[in-house]
Amino acid sequence: MSVTAIVGANWGDEGKGKITDYLSQHSDYVVRFQGGNNAGHTIINEYGKFALHLLPSGVFYKHTTSILGPGVALNMEVFLDELENLEKNNVPSPSIFISDRAQVVLPYHILFDELEEKRLSNKSFGSTKKGIAPFYSDKYLKIGIQVNEIFDETRLEERVKSALSRKNVLLQHLYKHAQLTVEEITNYCNTYKNQIKPFLKDTTLLLHNALKENKEILIEGQLGALRDPDHGIYPFPTSSSPLAGFGTVGAGVPPYEMKKIIAVTKAYSSCVGAGPFVTELSGTEAHELRERGGDAGEYGATTGRPRRVGWFDGVATKHGLTAQGANEVALTNLDVLGYLDKIKICTHYEIDNEQFNTFPVTHLLENAQAVYQEIEGWKEDISHITEYTGLPDKAKNYIQTIEDMIEVPIKWISVGPKREQMIIR
Repeated sequence: MSVTAIVGANWGDEGKGKITDYLSQHSDYVVRFQGGNNAGHTIINEYGKFALHLLPSGVFYKHTTSILGPGVALNMEVFLDELENLEKNNVPSPSIFISDRAQVVLPYHILFDELEEKRLSNKSFGSTKKGIAPFYSDKYLKIGIQVNEIFDETRLEERVKSALSRKNVLLQHLYKHAQLTVEEITNYCNTYKNQIKPFLKDTTLLLHNALKENKEILIEGQLGALRDPDHGIYPFPTSSSPLAGFGTVGAGVPPYEMKKIIAVTKAYSSCVGAGPFVTELSGTEAHELRERGGDAGEYGATTGRPRRVGWFDGVATKHGLTAQGANEVALTNLDVLGYLDKIKICTHYEIDNEQFNTFPVTHLLENAQAVYQEIEGWKEDISHITEYTGLPDKAKNYIQTIEDMIEVPIKWISVGPKREQMIIR
């Protein structure tokens, strides 16, 4: 049939997990195409509350096949732990495969991530310390290790030896840390390889055959457009591209099959990690919004760090939607704003007395001041509403104001964390 992408319009943490979970009802395959366990998708369903870090958001449906594509950073230990957690919570065993071309996150990736953040100190980039930047660095330096290679002992030893010839120099002379041995790394791989082996498959071929059979494929991204290395707030991005355009590469599906790109954005702004965040709130305003946000407040699903929160940023969101090529928008957490008398929307920036209606490069963004339009709040609980016509007029006005600004139709409106708390417009 076709490929649908669920991606983030902002800094991440937009609520993509719920949207993917909701749309997985009508999908045959759900595919993660990039990133690793450095971010999480929170899902609430009949089995409980789950923060998925590596597993695709379709694992709760018996009819779906979940896939980790070749673009994913595979932490074998985390993958197996997440599967075990599903079993502990009585979730039926999912059908799931890992691309045999995916590369593995190794202990030295995590070590280097931690050491570099410590070295940078107050100039750090806010890494989750899951090894993601060192992992992708190795991938493009061509010293990464594909998961298929861990089953060839001679090849694995050669690949690890080659990687450590560089890494041990840095460990000794830059970080003043003990060197690593080849045996430490190969032993780590040997610990998990037999457990991982049944999941490996040529997933690209699997998905191409699925398209020939008119199957529905849903691909889900991690983080959001503003964390993209090319189109985001460099040098504060993630280390892989969270854009739908990269999804065809990281998932292994033909670009011409991607018919729908749904970008997710919150009804306000939130962000974990460093970098400019123009509409950021502080003090009691920020605290109240953070505590009310989502099922358990605005705290990172992976790190538990308090998210930075702010008013809806029309400039940043429109840029994110453009980078994603979005043709539909899912607006999440609208119910959270029901306590406010007045709600602000950022319409443009001012930088050195100049007006910016488009998202500038990072060094200009750091000096930007938000200019707001104020909207009347609806001051009521909307979490029980299931039809657009049932929303208060002031809530509809808020949605329409945002839609007019971003120039992409808002089709999906989430009014709570549960699967059924969704309005289709």
